[in-house]
Amino acid sequence: MKAIPLSPASLLLLSALAAAPHIAQAGATIPFGNGQSVSVGFGMRASYTSMDDAAPNGTSRSNDFNLDSARLFFGASLNKQIGGMLNTEWDGDQVRVLDAVGQFAIAPELNIWAGRLLSPSDRANMAGPYYSLGGGYWAGVASRYGYNGGIFRGRDDGVVAWGNAADGKLGYSFGAFEGHTFGIGGLTQHQAKAAGVKASDSLMYAGRVQYDFWDAEPGYYGTGNYLGTKDILAIGFAARQQSKGVLSTAGTGDYSSWNVDFLLEKRVPGGAVSVEAAYYDYDTDGVIKSEQGKAYSAGAAYLFTAGAGKLQPFVRYQKFSPDTNLDTRQADAGLHYIIDGYNAQLTALYSRSKTSSAPSLSKFAVALQLQY
Repeated sequence: MKAIPLSPASLLLLSALAAAPHIAQAGATIPFGNGQSVSVGFGMRASYTSMDDAAPNGTSRSNDFNLDSARLFFGASLNKQIGGMLNTEWDGDQVRVLDAVGQFAIAPELNIWAGRLLSPSDRANMAGPYYSLGGGYWAGVASRYGYNGGIFRGRDDGVVAWGNAADGKLGYSFGAFEGHTFGIGGLTQHQAKAAGVKASDSLMYAGRVQYDFWDAEPGYYGTGNYLGTKDILAIGFAARQQSKGVLSTAGTGDYSSWNVDFLLEKRVPGGAVSVEAAYYDYDTDGVIKSEQGKAYSAGAAYLFTAGAGKLQPFVRYQKFSPDTNLDTRQADAGLHYIIDGYNAQLTALYSRSKTSSAPSLSKFAVALQLQY
């Protein structure tokens, strides 16, 4: 599929939609002329889960229905170059700000965003649970930053420059952020100050570069699987660094991480096949060894038509090996029923996880995803 040149107005609208991939195929946009418009959308994920030893007695399987996510998406354009987005998420107790971003579309090769958003990172984190292989998938075993860190759902305050060159096939993003949101075992900057931990106030720098050998993937946020709508062969590299980015009562240290990820998705008669893989390296300067180490993930899926929708059986494996030698492994197998792209999906998933020296745990879940 050939890349189509975009006008500044089209670029801004697509940039806003790419910023929140959960509304890229849903929601409504109302134009007012002269490049002005507003958009609104809604997304939700609900599930039934049964897990080993998760009942109140500690030994029986649990049986739980849960509203996993409920999001409102708002976007607007002031003119052909200036726009913004505001997205919210239900955290179980209250509605909180997920993203709040001012967007400046200078050219397809250069966009500037500032506010609260996901910083450049791996494909799994940029796609998030709404737009991943199998639906509702969060790569929390291998993809540590988005899972453990961030103001809310891995977000951070900062500014990022991003763009697409070479007919949209070469994507880049680079930004500076507050950081100090490392997560498990760490402290935010405010928490560290309150605890008397002294450290410099350095920014966190994060970047990503990706090249698409087949169809192009324009936009800032990524997608974990294109459900047979594109032929993808892509390799991406992401890294982040912050001096004194790891704060704890036991000490401070520099934080750095990098990863490389790969996605192949090829349309075949009657459907599509896909293979994904990623490798991660995390360094906390020895301060939090439970979050310092190496990780990898791999997955595969086959998509085919079934009646009015599509079925997509998939498998996935993740492993994180921290310097504490307490490895975490997770294997997933599931069946995805795609009714209307990412707007209407049903997923049945069996998952088995294990941490060194602990018994294995299994989980069965059925999830519903809707977007409007």
